[in-house]
Order: sequence, then C-alpha cells, then structure tokens
Amino acid sequence: MDLLDAHLIPAVDGVAFGLLLFVVAAGLSLAFGTAGVLNLSHGTLYAIGAYTGAELSDGTWGGLAIGLAAGTAAACVAGAGLSAATAPLARRGHLAQALLTFGLALIGGDLLIQLFGADELPVRVPEALDSSVMLLGHRYPAYRLCFIVMAVLLAAFGTWVLTRTRMGAAVRAAADDPQMLAATGRNPRAVHTGVLAAAGALAGAAGVLGAPIIGPGPGTSENVLMLSLVVVVLGGLRSLWATFLAAIAVGEVQALGVSLAPDLAPYLLFAAMAAVLVLRSRFAEPTAGHGSEDPGPDPVARLRNHLAGRLRRRPRGTPETAGAARTAGEAGAGRTAGEAGAGRPEEVAGADRAGAAPRERGRRLPAWAGRLPGGAAWRQAAPLLVLLFVLISLPAVLDAYSISLAGSALALGLLAVSVTILTGYAGLPTLGQTAPFAVGAYATANLADAGWTVGPVQLVLSALAAAVFAAVVGPAVIRARGTTVLMITLAIGELTGAVVNQLKSVTGGADGLVGFPATRALWGGEEMLEESELYTYALVVAVVAVSVTLLVLRSPAGKLLTGTRGAEARMRASGHPVGRYLLVAHICAGALAGVGGSLMVTVQQYLAPADVGFEIAAFALLAVVIGGTTSVIGALLGAGLIVATRDWVAGSWPGHGPLLLGVLFVATVYLLPRGLAGLRGGSGGGSGPPSEAPVAGDEPPSAPAPHLAPAPDPAGKVSP
Repeated sequence: MDLLDAHLIPAVDGVAFGLLLFVVAAGLSLAFGTAGVLNLSHGTLYAIGAYTGAELSDGTWGGLAIGLAAGTAAACVAGAGLSAATAPLARRGHLAQALLTFGLALIGGDLLIQLFGADELPVRVPEALDSSVMLLGHRYPAYRLCFIVMAVLLAAFGTWVLTRTRMGAAVRAAADDPQMLAATGRNPRAVHTGVLAAAGALAGAAGVLGAPIIGPGPGTSENVLMLSLVVVVLGGLRSLWATFLAAIAVGEVQALGVSLAPDLAPYLLFAAMAAVLVLRSRFAEPTAGHGSEDPGPDPVARLRNHLAGRLRRRPRGTPETAGAARTAGEAGAGRTAGEAGAGRPEEVAGADRAGAAPRERGRRLPAWAGRLPGGAAWRQAAPLLVLLFVLISLPAVLDAYSISLAGSALALGLLAVSVTILTGYAGLPTLGQTAPFAVGAYATANLADAGWTVGPVQLVLSALAAAVFAAVVGPAVIRARGTTVLMITLAIGELTGAVVNQLKSVTGGADGLVGFPATRALWGGEEMLEESELYTYALVVAVVAVSVTLLVLRSPAGKLLTGTRGAEARMRASGHPVGRYLLVAHICAGALAGVGGSLMVTVQQYLAPADVGFEIAAFALLAVVIGGTTSVIGALLGAGLIVATRDWVAGSWPGHGPLLLGVLFVATVYLLPRGLAGLRGGSGGGSGPPSEAPVAGDEPPSAPAPHLAPAPDPAGKVSP
C-alpha cells in the first residue's frame, strides 16, 4: 500500500502526459499514415498553439476558450499551408519532405521566439481548475484531471469520425485508393489538404490545452516531436486506439519510470522504438531497389550482355586499327562503357590521341603507358584540384575565426561524406550518423585527457571505436529500407544522445568536455594551438580521408555497393551477399564519421552534446542533398555552405541563425532537387530525387566492374 501511495501521483501524471502525447501523435499519424507526409514540423504546430494559448490566457473561462479557438485555428492554417508546401514534393519521397519540414520547423521556431520571446511563458488557467482535488487520499491538480477527461472524449470522437462518417470514409479512401476516391467525384487534393489541416488543428489544440503541462518555451517543439514519433512508431498507423495505448505507455515511462528506474528511463523509449522498427523490418522482405523508384535492369545481366556483344563484334579497318582496339580493350579502364562497346575506328583513334592506349605505329607500348591519365581524366580532376587550391589558400586570406570555421566545416564535411556513402551509394538514408561521429569525438577527447595526444593515434583509435559501434548497430539498420531506416537511425542517434547526457564520467554530461591537452600532429611535435596549424592538420586529414573514400567508391567494391541500391533483388538472385556489402559499407561509413568526430574535437578544443545532436545529423543530411546524394565533393561543399550560413552569415544578424538555416533547407529542397550535381547535367527538374548524378571530378569510372556494372538511376544516367 505504501508503494501504491508513493507512486500514485506519478502514475496519474503519466496518464495525463500520455494523453497529451496522444492528441499530438494522432495528428502526426494522420499526416503520415493518410496524407503520406513525414512532418518534422509537427512539434512547431504544437508550439504555435501553446504560445497562442499562453498569450491569450487571463485566468478566465473566456480567455481559455478564446485561446483554444485561436491556437487551434492558427495551427490549422499552418497545416493547410504545409499541404501546399509539400505538394510539389509528392513524387520526391519522404527524404525531401523530412528536410523541407525540418527547415520549416527552424523558421517557425525562430519566428515564435521573435514574437513571444525566448523565455517560457506562464499559463493562467481558470480559478476553478487552478486548484487541487482529493484523489484516493492524495491532492491532485484539478486541471490535469479535466485534461484527462477531455483527451479521452477527443479520442472517442476522432475514432467515431474516422470509422462512422462519410468524411472518415473519404479520408481512408484517400490513403488507400485516391483514384477510386476521384471517381466518386471527390477531390483527393482537397482531402489531402483537409487531413493536414486537421492534423495541425489537433497539434494546436494539444498545445493550448497542454501548455500548463508542457509550457511553451525553448526546446518544447523538439521534445514533443521526438516523443510523438516514438508514440507513432510504437502504435503504428492503422489504429487510433493502438496509438492511444502507446501514448499512455510513453507517458508512464516519462513520469512513473523516472521515479522507479531513473537510470534506465532515458533509454527505454528510443530503445523500444528501435526494437519495434527492427522487428517489423525483419518480417518484411527487402524491396527490389531501395535507391530509386525504378531500379533499372539487372547489373549482372547488363555486364554479361555487354561482354557478349564485345565478343560478337569485330573491329573494322586496318590491322593496325584492330590491334589498337584490342589494346584499348585491355587497358581501357579510363574509357566509358559506350566507348568500350563501339569499336569504330575513329573512336579508337580518338582514344589513342587522348592517351587511353598510346602506341607507336605497328607496335604496342608497355602496359604502364596505357594507364597514364588522358584529357578526360584531367578534366574530371580539375574541380578537385581547384577546390584543393582554394582550401590551401584560405589561411592567407581569412582571419583566425574564419579559419577555425573552415576547420569545423571540414569535420562536418567528413560526416556528410559518410552520409553520402550510406544514402547515395548504399541507399540507406540516415538521421543517426552522428552516433559514430560522437563515438569518435568522445574517444579523441578522452584519449587526449589520458595523455594520448598524437594526432594519427587519435584518428586511428577513434575510427576503430566508431567502426566497432557501427558493426554492432549495423545489423539493425541494413535490413530496413526507406523511411524505416530514417526512423531506426534516428532512434540510434537519440539513444546515443541519452548515453552522452547520462555517462558523465566519460562525456561530462550536459556540460561537455573542455580543458584536455591539445593534439600534436606527429610524434615529437609541439601542441597545435594556432588556428592556422589546426586548419592545416584538418585539411591534410580530410584530403587523405576523401582520397581513400573516392578510391574505394571508384573500385569494383564501389560498383557492387551501387548495385545493391539499384537492383537489390536481382543481385540476391545472382548470389551476391547484399547484406554483407551493406554491413561493410555501414562499418566503413561509421569509421569515416569517427574520423570526422575526432577532427572536430581537435579543431574546437571542446566538446558539447549539441555538437553531436539531432540538429547536426540533419545538417549532414542537408549537406548531402545540397551537393548531390552521390557526390563526395558536393557533400564537402554543402557542409561548407551550412557552416558559413550558421556561424558566419548569422554573425551579422545575431539571433537568427535558425531562420537562415531553415531558409537554406527550404531553398535546397525546392531549387536543387538533384543537388549541385544536377546543375552540371542540367537536370534541374523537380520531379526526380534530390540527386543521382555526381559532381564533376567526383564520378567513379564508368567502365564496368569485373562482376557488376553500375545501376542506372531514375534519370537514365549511370550512377557512380
């Protein structure tokens, strides 16, 4: 009985908190499950209602009613606007939606702070509810009991509308068969807008009513969004009552779990989220292709047909031309697949002039001569060389602060390159790559604190630690596809963040780590304290890491990885161990992220949880989309643009960094559907995926690999 008395109030608080999350999650589930929009700005819709209700609250029933009406209406209008904003992305998939809505969340959060201030607003409830009542011998806030009753009634009403009314039938039809809905005379587009407006209204109403429970203030929208995502994942998208039960469970973990198991409570929610997603993916067969809507022909069959065509064709012309064709076929690693299959004399002669198969008249030159780079190779390498020249020149033209920002951009760039490997080449879009990034960062900080200050040692050990971490979590990631991968990696990232905040002896907790010794570039060297020294070290590490990455992606192993993205089912049928390929890619990407984390700590000389949080994961994914999802160099350029916007441009407009970054998110999604890589090919249309074409100087060689040819992307071009 004493145990019941001790935990009664937290248990009832958990019910109230869970019902609040249910109202919010019901709108998120409606938007995603019915309208097909992955809305990462749903927490901002809650904040709109919370701020509006708090501003209009005056301690009277009239103020509560006006605040509820105004907050619900404002969030409803914002939801309808979200429908218009996401309409052009209908064919772009959930990744573009996630980036757009995250950018809108940044913009909305900044505007709310400008309107209502950065401090948490007080909420005044009617006097009758601003009191306590007796509950099983304990005093309990009357407002929370009233909120529990209202939330239950709202759940019952929502279930009735969706299952017993024509409006609900239209909503279900819009999700299941929009063509049939259109045949009945209803406009699916109008239903889509109505669904998102209703989802916004639910979030706004929850914000107004929940403001006394989760008050409006900094971080409210992010907290509500993350918990709502957990509820939606646990409850699924098919039943409001399942969402209801999941919300109650989450609320109890947040309230009762903290009092019963304070050490485990921070991990339970996202661990449960990841476990549910992994189990669901285990019972679902992998899709035929997880990198595009059109996986294209079987790369193995394509290579077989290509070789068969080469054997059937005989080069025409003089004996010398035929000999040159055979030589070019043997040493044509730098030629395209189309050139390799042409066999026309003028093309062979052109290849000779470009240096693909240099020879003297009537006799063949040594084999090493055929490997010398030709004109095409130099043209491809030109952007790389220009970028390297610019990076080397930066210390001569920038001040110390700008040089330190450039070093941070290189560290974020390596994280973005690791995301490129997973998203663009392996077809596994990720929001959790900050987890191995954090492992590498904290490993370096602790190594330095223990006296291991030699840079190469820190890099190797940090990369090894991050690779081990990626190997442990990799099996949970590589089985899933699409949006499920995003959610699993998000859960892994949030779990890692919880560990960072709880494991204070290693991470310093919320205070972070500072004051550890500076890094030495080599054995016997001095500590690097000047910004120019740190930048030079960061540049050398980044050049080496990117060079190794490009060599691997240009190799047959890189072609096999690309094939898993474009024609997974056919590769499995051909006997390729696709799961092994993806796991190796996940481990290598984790190691690269660990190098980036190590580099960030070396450059910054401090480490805080915000440096490895969800926002950094979103920035890395945005950098990949800016550059093109298969462009390594584009990811580096995107990271530089993000750091410049966040830390340099925002410096001239203090307090508006999130607004500028949000505009960058939105502009990238709309204006660069294929990233900077798409500008080179002139494919600026908005119908394709964010990017499938690599930036100049970044493409893997177009000759087919020994066992697999590159898979064509949706635009009809060969992916790297």
